[in-house]
Amino acid sequence: MRRLTPAEELLQSLGVTEPGEIDLEAIAWIRGVTVKFQSLDGCEARILGVGDSAIVTVNNQCSFGRQRFSLAHELGHWHFHRGQVMVCRSDEIENFRSNGSPAEKHADTYAVNLLMPRYLFLPALRTYRQIDFDAIRKLGDDFGVSTTAAAIRCVETGDIPAFIICHNQQGRCWFSRSPMIPDRWFPRKDLQAESSARDVLFDTKKSITTSQMTYVSAEAWFDHRDAQRYEVLEQTFRVGPSEILTLLVFEDEKMLED
Repeated sequence: MRRLTPAEELLQSLGVTEPGEIDLEAIAWIRGVTVKFQSLDGCEARILGVGDSAIVTVNNQCSFGRQRFSLAHELGHWHFHRGQVMVCRSDEIENFRSNGSPAEKHADTYAVNLLMPRYLFLPALRTYRQIDFDAIRKLGDDFGVSTTAAAIRCVETGDIPAFIICHNQQGRCWFSRSPMIPDRWFPRKDLQAESSARDVLFDTKKSITTSQMTYVSAEAWFDHRDAQRYEVLEQTFRVGPSEILTLLVFEDEKMLED
């Protein structure tokens, strides 16, 4: 049986059985943390603590999902790094790249488990017959997180062999894969013409927000000698003016063989 994370243990100790019961301000108060929301210059959130009490300030100019993640992130610092002054820039919270500091990564992981605990998220995910960006957006709304955060949680937590890959116009930014997928499937840095993701990214009128779920040759995504033998399901979602997320689902079980 999988062991609960510290954040999940906290939620279960509070009797949380539904996503809507994850009240971060109440959780913060129980942990001795006062929460303030105000405009911040140069950072997304900060925590100042003395003894068993702390004050977390969250930038109120951000989206609702971002504010929740920032608060959960700071509660992660309170759990792991009590006694330290932590000021978190925007690129240090909800950082999906691999270049973050260990302290910020620990806080992000705590935030993910606090906002989307596996014991609630996985059953919610399994209510959908097919995983696509429509389902991912709904899960994000239910758990009060961004589409990006929900997408990564779906891939890393669920029992679906899939990738989430982020691109901007300079190339691949980061990716997250299901543990079911062997390491030999490593995504290309640049988008290929065969993929509809390229059309979404370089749509000059920004009229395409989400592409259709469709089959594409695996060769469009992976520079592997066997890629031409397979197809993957592909869907792309625009998350910013020049940034996209692509969901790739592996349906051929032979692709999962080591």
